[in-house]
Amino acid sequence: MLKHRLIHPEISAILARAGHHAKVLIADGNYPCSTKKGPNATVVCMNLSPGCITVAQALDAVLSAVQVDHVNTMGIPADDSYAQAGEPPVWNEFRRVVATSGCTAQVQPILKWDFYKHVESPDHVLTIQTGDQALWANVLLTLGCRTN
Repeated sequence: MLKHRLIHPEISAILARAGHHAKVLIADGNYPCSTKKGPNATVVCMNLSPGCITVAQALDAVLSAVQVDHVNTMGIPADDSYAQAGEPPVWNEFRRVVATSGCTAQVQPILKWDFYKHVESPDHVLTIQTGDQALWANVLLTLGCRTN
């Protein structure tokens, strides 16, 4: 029986095959999962209904199972109308989840168009599509090495 919080069989299998530097996207309900992905990526749909599940819930489960070196959010371009509101509130929730998990990586934004380029990399192995309705609630994880 698994001891960590991640019990989804397909996600667990993909993570087990992934190596150092592999990228995992946890996407909100607005992310274009069918078109913005890497050539080696599998999309696992966890979007049961609007708001269910959230990116933070998926992030918590994934961080319980794997070592992560980098945690990136999709940064808002300065010329985007959403930039006027400042940092999205959901990013503080991501910081809390990361800190609680024991992960030492800092949550860092990557500007939107660069974020898409990172996701479209051959290193992108998994997208977890959520029903999260929070704006700018996409998280890209770069996996690390297990050291113990």
